Amino acid sequence: MRIAIVCYPTFGGSGVVATELGLELSKRGHQIHFITYNQPVRLDLLNENVHFHEVNVPEYPLFHYQPYELALSSKLVDMVKLHKIEVLHVHYAIPHAYAAYMAQKMLLEEDIFVPIVTTLHGTDITLVGNHPFYKPAVTFSINKSNAVTTVSQSLKDDTLRLFDIKQEINVVTNFIDLNKYEHNFTDCQRGVMAQDHEKIITHISNLRQVKRIPDVIKIFYNIQKEIPSKLIMVGEGPERKKAEALCRELNISHKVVFVGNSNEIDRILCFSDLFLLPSETESFGLSALEAMASGVPVISSDAGGIPEVNLNGFSGYLSPVGGVENMSKNAISILQNEETLRLFKANAKKQASNFGISQIVPQYEAVYQKALKS
Repeated sequence: MRIAIVCYPTFGGSGVVATELGLELSKRGHQIHFITYNQPVRLDLLNENVHFHEVNVPEYPLFHYQPYELALSSKLVDMVKLHKIEVLHVHYAIPHAYAAYMAQKMLLEEDIFVPIVTTLHGTDITLVGNHPFYKPAVTFSINKSNAVTTVSQSLKDDTLRLFDIKQEINVVTNFIDLNKYEHNFTDCQRGVMAQDHEKIITHISNLRQVKRIPDVIKIFYNIQKEIPSKLIMVGEGPERKKAEALCRELNISHKVVFVGNSNEIDRILCFSDLFLLPSETESFGLSALEAMASGVPVISSDAGGIPEVNLNGFSGYLSPVGGVENMSKNAISILQNEETLRLFKANAKKQASNFGISQIVPQYEAVYQKALKS
């Protein structure tokens, strides 16, 4: 099958999922064409089955904001005709599903039909999409797609609650390539991050307000009072400066390391003892799943799709959003006993195995086949 994948080429979860999906599909013999404005960050392998096509947006003084949707629609039309693409798989309702629909209509003028599969990831529904300025366009784009998927049951429920959806929605969860989490790093490399007697606590995100970064810092503050530990903050975003200021205020700056965006997440997780994710909302919690695949238990909020990933009392603990004291107590209860920590680490890895890429990709293939028959 010849499949075009449209996504944001960033460090965010949707871009990672789209890229990993495309790479796995290519291994199964499909021709994959990534179409976006930059090469996706995890797309480090181009081969005979994997291609990247850049969307260029010309700058005109007439436009205050450059019309990316128009450029994307035109690029999709050109690529479909040039490479005989059979399916458009777009990640995010806007602008991608909206642009794909325009491309589909243009192609129909030439008697070419290409179905649109739209995957909803979260902020395109709960934050951006529900804004009055965008809601009609999001509703239209979803309903005009030939197949729609969400990455969790929670997100499906939110979509049906917030929008007037006529389309059937399939839940196809996020996933990970478990083979990438069979680490072979040596203990001496751990010393770069912390001393032998210190536990390593990790948080990975785009450091936005919805991630409740001050809660991450406060939870760690409570942990380090009881247990010698270091906090590794991975990612860049608007909350970083505030977080650094809070660390100074709490006098723990020497125990918190901000590493920015990193290509060594596997190494960081390999040596981590606990992962913190106290988010206001999460459509799925991909970063938590990646931590669990590395054998790292998760202390998280119970928001959105997180409870579908992190099982309370098994792979970690769930608490209400904002429950800093409860999260701190649960974290300490795992870390203060080595046998308890070993058990939670093993359980985290076991729970992550339910989301292996080999189990999920066939579900997308089934969605593509159904869309082709629409």
